[in-house]
Amino acid sequence: MKSIKKNSQDRAVEVELSSFFTRVWSGWKYELAGLVLFAFAWAAVTQFVFTRPEFYHFKGFLPGPTLAALADAFQHPKFWVSVFASLRRIVLGIAISAVIGLPLGVLIGFFTRLRKLTYSPIQFVRMISPLSWMPLALLLFTSFESAVHFLIVMATICPIILNTAIGVMDINPQWIKMALNQGADNVQLIQTIVIPYSIPHMMTSIRLALGIAWIVLVPAEFLGVSSGLGYLINDARDTMEYDKLMAVIIAIGILGFILDRVCQKLQHRFSWAWADDA
Repeated sequence: MKSIKKNSQDRAVEVELSSFFTRVWSGWKYELAGLVLFAFAWAAVTQFVFTRPEFYHFKGFLPGPTLAALADAFQHPKFWVSVFASLRRIVLGIAISAVIGLPLGVLIGFFTRLRKLTYSPIQFVRMISPLSWMPLALLLFTSFESAVHFLIVMATICPIILNTAIGVMDINPQWIKMALNQGADNVQLIQTIVIPYSIPHMMTSIRLALGIAWIVLVPAEFLGVSSGLGYLINDARDTMEYDKLMAVIIAIGILGFILDRVCQKLQHRFSWAWADDA
C-alpha cells in the first residue's frame, strides 16, 4: 500500500511539473521566437551591408565582433561602473518624478476644477521634447549629474501625472457617493478609496516613465559625465571602436528589457491585489 501511495504521489508531482513547464513554454515560445527572428534579421542586414568594401571600417557592427566585445565588456569593471551609474540616474530621476507626480495626479484626478486648470499647462509641457531642456539644464545646474536628473524628471513627470489622474477618474462614482453618505470627507476618500484603487494606474505610469527615461538617458549622458552607458557609446564613437559601440547598444536593450519585465511583474502583482480587494 505504501508503495502504491508513493507511486501515485510521484505521478502527481510529475503531472504538476509537466503542467508548470507547459504553461511556461506556452507563455514564452512566441517571445523566444520573436527574439530569434530579430537576431536573424540583425545578422542578415549587417552581413548584407557591412561586408561591402565601402563599409569595411564598420564591420564591428556585425554580430560576431559585437558579441565578442559584449562578452569582453562583461569582464571589465569599467562597464559595470557605467551600468550602475546609469541605473542610479534612472532610479533617482523617476523617484523624484514619482514623489512629485503621483500626489499631483491624485489631486488632479480627484478635483475637477484643478483638473480643468492644469490640463492645458501639462499638455503644453508634455509636448516639449525632453532633450530641448538640455541648454537650460546646463545653465541651471552646476553639475552634470544634476542636469541629467533634471532631464529625466522633465521626460517622465507628465506621464506619471496623467496616468495617475486617469486612474483616479476611472474609480466608480458610486463608491464615492456611498462614502460621502456615510460621512467621509475628502481626505478620507483619498486615503481609503482613491489611492488604493488607483495603484494599478500608478504602476502603469511608472512603467511608462521607465521606458521614456531609458530613451532619454543615453543622449543626456552625452552632456559631460564620466560614466554611464551613454558615455561608453560616445567614447566608442570617438575612438571608432564600432564593435564596442554596438555591444553597448545591445547591453542597453538587454537592461531595458529586464527593467521593463520587472515593472510588468510588479504591475500584475498590484493589479491582482487590487482585484482581490475589490
